[in-house]
Amino acid sequence: MMNISTKLTAFLVAFILFIPSQVLADDKAELTALLSEFLDGATRNDPVIHNKYWAEELIYTSSTGKRFGKAELMAGVSSRGELKPEEIGMRYSSEDVQILQYGDTAVVAFTLVGQSDSETLRFLNSGTFIKRNGQWQVVNWQATRLAQ
Repeated sequence: MMNISTKLTAFLVAFILFIPSQVLADDKAELTALLSEFLDGATRNDPVIHNKYWAEELIYTSSTGKRFGKAELMAGVSSRGELKPEEIGMRYSSEDVQILQYGDTAVVAFTLVGQSDSETLRFLNSGTFIKRNGQWQVVNWQATRLAQ
């Protein structure tokens, strides 16, 4: 029969082994949902979604080889304004999402798919996310147009 000390030790070991894997699974689900929410917002050019997604110290490298920060990115979003449904020409989604997590830091890599009535574009995107105050935000982003 197990004594109290043995039971407590067994419980603590089980707790320690279970919690980290559950936390990682929850974070991956949260990051996947955040990416989907962002791509829906990017389709509509939603400034609220953009502001939530990008950290203040963002370093963004575009598929055209330009590097800029959040202020410049948000200026571009704001200058266009949110699109009405009939103005949306390109819808964005993701494929082949991979998430590597290192505590409160995660790397999310995926294929960005831009679909319009006349074309489909694909980009290899990756972002480095930091979790602060319970919220994930991107601090670094890289977009590369997929070779045809």
